[in-house]
Amino acid sequence: MPKLKVEDLEKISEKVKRTMLLREGTGRAKIIVHMGTCGIAAGARNIMTALLKEIEDKDIKDVILTTSSCAGLCSREPMITVEVQGQPPVKYVDLTPEKVREIFAKHVLLGEIVKEYALAFGSERVA
Repeated sequence: MPKLKVEDLEKISEKVKRTMLLREGTGRAKIIVHMGTCGIAAGARNIMTALLKEIEDKDIKDVILTTSSCAGLCSREPMITVEVQGQPPVKYVDLTPEKVREIFAKHVLLGEIVKEYALAFGSERVA
């Protein structure tokens, strides 16, 4: 096995930092794209692509974009959960790339919940 160089260790360190930011990130907002089999079949990949493009085009550095498995509402996919600091999480359902761009602009960037696409407010998690 070849010996690691300092450059190799730096690359590993950067990769771990990026992974930890996605898992435990401290961004102003976190967007979770539900990508279980049902979500993918319903178009979750297009939703993820649209969100990645919005983040890249607007050069956003403080929004965490991640994925999860099925949220248990297969008939309402594709679906995302938006968590903005200081606000309860919001589940958005029956999404299209156009709806996601609107949610990103209004909710993620401005903090205004887009009620017409929202299914639920608050968290089902037990603290």
